[in-house]
Amino acid sequence: MNTPFPHLTLSSHPTRRAFLKTSALATAAFALPRFSIAQAGGSHNSKINVACIGIGNRGFYAVSELMKDPRVNLVAFCDVDQALVEKTYQRGAELKAGSQLTCADLPTVRLFRDYREMFATFADKFDAVTVSTPDHHHYPAAMLAIKHGKHVYVEKPLTHTVGEARALREAAKKKGIISQMGNQGRATEGIRLMREWVQAGVIGDVREVHAWSPAFSQTYFIRPEALPLEKQTPPETLDWDLWCGPAPMRGYHESIVPMRWRGWWHYGNGMLGDWACHTLDAPFWALDLGSPASVEPEVSEVSDEISPRHARIKYRFPARGARPPVTLTWGEGPGMKPATPRDWEDDTKKSGLPERGMMMLGAKHTLFAPGGRPDSPRLLGTKVMEEFKQNRPAPTIPRVIGGPMKEWLNAIAKEGPLPGSNFEYSVPLSEMVLLGVLAMRTGKKLEWDGKAGRITNDKALNRYVEITARAGWKV
Repeated sequence: MNTPFPHLTLSSHPTRRAFLKTSALATAAFALPRFSIAQAGGSHNSKINVACIGIGNRGFYAVSELMKDPRVNLVAFCDVDQALVEKTYQRGAELKAGSQLTCADLPTVRLFRDYREMFATFADKFDAVTVSTPDHHHYPAAMLAIKHGKHVYVEKPLTHTVGEARALREAAKKKGIISQMGNQGRATEGIRLMREWVQAGVIGDVREVHAWSPAFSQTYFIRPEALPLEKQTPPETLDWDLWCGPAPMRGYHESIVPMRWRGWWHYGNGMLGDWACHTLDAPFWALDLGSPASVEPEVSEVSDEISPRHARIKYRFPARGARPPVTLTWGEGPGMKPATPRDWEDDTKKSGLPERGMMMLGAKHTLFAPGGRPDSPRLLGTKVMEEFKQNRPAPTIPRVIGGPMKEWLNAIAKEGPLPGSNFEYSVPLSEMVLLGVLAMRTGKKLEWDGKAGRITNDKALNRYVEITARAGWKV
């Protein structure tokens, strides 16, 4: 496939005039529809005009899901890396060629490099925004969307800091927009089963939860041999200044971009930030955990630049009404799995626990979910589960059909309820995760005042809670 915009070159430091000129050239022949879902009052005959911020790698999930929905017009893409843009166009064309997709051909979508420019010059042309960038861009991109009254879908973790998450929730509430965080497990059958089983008293009171994960593979993070990294020249297709965005400006290095930024604290939130919004979602919801009272880390090393080789984070949650206090332990990296539970099935003891998983240890039974997402829950051991299948509680929670993106679009089109991971839910979940990240990053125990949103035992650490941004990126 030919490059969709052969004249569009992403320089390292484009001027505003040059940026606007190339963006205009890229879309000179494209006329956009003038209506919006909001102006049309949510009519079923209206299209939802959507802009996508970040369209490479994970961003292609949003693009591909939106392409499948006949209610959607894709009207704008924003990405700082032309190489990823071209890859996405190629994959989109392949999808369209082999299916009955109904959206317009991708080359007619207007292309931007800087989402600040997209909102400043084009915001009246779309109704909703997806944000699939590295973590450090989630807050400014989503907040700009909300300030312009756009419905927003943000990949997990919702933000880079607790302060950012809380600010998004308040802004979304004020504007009345439809929000969704992209922790896909929240829309699954499995997580509903777990909440229903807990609510029905199947496993009894839970005082202890364990979740675990391996270290990053080299696909997502390469641990440097020494710091600081040597500065390299960015490829011509990448605008490194825009990629850094609100984060401190550092030299480019090929070991970070495009996919290996997650273990770098200025851009990502480590393995805990990457997976806990999936793995801890089930106990957070099933047990109504709310805010932890304290978070205590055990880490292999402390660095303000990169995540540790291995870590164990212990959250302590107070009693919630008649429910007892809960200690939730997250382990990541070598040697951080919990002990094999006593009711682990005999025929699986040889292989032991899987590389990812979660267990809620109840007074009656242990509820186990293998893998990183709450997809296949079961009670331990085999005989217990077989007996339980004969008398399972009746479903009480409505099911989601079509996944989290469709759930979000249904709510925008007024064809369904609010998404399950809307910001009223996903902000407290993200806050729990981000407090663990903060403890891991600093190596210090945190005592947390959930109502005030402040660390009380070491007030200097609240600088990691607050919203900070490089000049030009404050929203």
